Formats: sequence, C-alpha cells, structure tokens
Amino acid sequence: MSRLSGCFESRKIEGKTALIVYLVAGDPDPKTTVSLMHAMVSAGADIIELGVPFTDPEADGPVIQSAVERALGQGINLSGVLEMVSEFRNDDSQTPVLLMGYVNPLEVMGYARFAELASKCGVDGTILVNLPPEEAEILNSELAHVDIDPVYLLAPTTTAARARKICKVSRGFVYYVSLKGITGAASLDVSDVEDKLAAFSRLTDLPIAVGFGIKDGDTAAAVASLADGVVVGSALVKLIGEHAGNSVEMTASVCRLVTEMRQAMDAATA
Repeated sequence: MSRLSGCFESRKIEGKTALIVYLVAGDPDPKTTVSLMHAMVSAGADIIELGVPFTDPEADGPVIQSAVERALGQGINLSGVLEMVSEFRNDDSQTPVLLMGYVNPLEVMGYARFAELASKCGVDGTILVNLPPEEAEILNSELAHVDIDPVYLLAPTTTAARARKICKVSRGFVYYVSLKGITGAASLDVSDVEDKLAAFSRLTDLPIAVGFGIKDGDTAAAVASLADGVVVGSALVKLIGEHAGNSVEMTASVCRLVTEMRQAMDAATA
C-alpha cells in the first residue's frame, strides 16, 4: 500500500477526514518551503501538495499566480522542487507528498527521468491540471513502474461517463474541483458538493478529496462531513504572501489556519 493510500485508510479507520495542504515550492524561498512543510504537518496536515512553479498557471487565481512569480524569481524549477522533497524526507518518511502543477516541466525533463528522480526523492503522487487521462498513458506507465500515484480531477461539469474513465486511471484518490473557474474564486456551495460527491462515489472505491473554495475552519468542517479529504490552497498561500518578509509570523499564521481547520474537521466528524 502506498503512503497516500495508507494515509486515507488510516484516517478512515479513525473516522476522520484527511487534511491536504498546498503551497508553492520556493515561495518565498526554498529554505522556508521545507520548514513550512514540517510546520504544517505538526499543525495537523495529513498530506502535502507541493506546487511546481510554471510560467503559465492557467488554472490558478491571482494569489497562487503571485506565489508562482515569487518562486520563479528565486530560480525554482522542477529539479529544485524535487530537491526540496528530498530534504523534507530527511526528517519525515511518513507524510505523503504530491507534486501539483502542469505537465510542461515534466515533458522538458522527460517522463522516465522524472519518474526515476521523483521516486528517489520520495514523491508519492502527481496532480497535473493540463494533462487529461487520454494523453497520459506514457507518463502513467512510467509512474506505475516506481509506484507513484497519478491523481486526476473531477469537475462540476464532469459527466458520469467521463468520471468513470477518470476514476479508472486515478490512483491514491480522486480530486473533485468544487468550483467552475480558477483557484481562490467564488464561494463554496456545500449542497452542490454533497450532490456531486454522492454521484461520483457510486463510480469509484477511491477516496474523493474536495478542493477550491475552502478558506477557513467552517468551510473545511462542512466539506469534511462529506468527503474523504479536504484540500486548502489559496487561503494558505495568501498568508505566505502577506508575511513573506517575516518567516516567524508567516509560519505562525499558516499554522494557526491549519490547526483551525484540523480542529473544525475533527469536531465535524466526531
């Protein structure tokens, strides 16, 4: 069983929902990224999504776009992101780490080379926004060789027929994007999420995590009672940007939000 599957299974046994946190690798600098990863785990995060900076983040809103620009300004590339994962693994061999972003940097590196290096560094999965399952056969084959889980996205507009195909090629879990639009946009419609999850859960045995629109303890708790995982991104990245010049306050504010969400989620599923 992979680290990712094991994490969801453990949470399920405990009657809890996994808290998945996102940050952009290298924002505001590489050293801070690794320390923030450890701090968020200590604050209650179960899984880390590490954003790979890319010059054309088409699915991301202004908060994450700004973070990507800060990271790119530090010279961060895919190789640098993998080095951060490797450094994180020096002190944490349990927390699953996924790389989230776009397929373009992987194509530049080469799928086989990426899979080899990612496995050695301790990457557990990938979420590639602009790689549809129909075009992922070669990469998925390389990832399968090294037991890295490809995670694919479901959207509010995804039909049942397409959802079956997406779930069939996903491993670890499936990511439901709860809003039409970019990250950080709009407000969460919990009743709509409930309806969609009920429909999608009939199509797969994989855990389903929900992201987009989750900003605080209240929204995290509302989703935790419905889903197997709750993903928070822009709300955390916003705090990182606001405190980019003060690492102590940055870490404290990020951990306060992670702890707030963890406690609210646990109370909602108790």
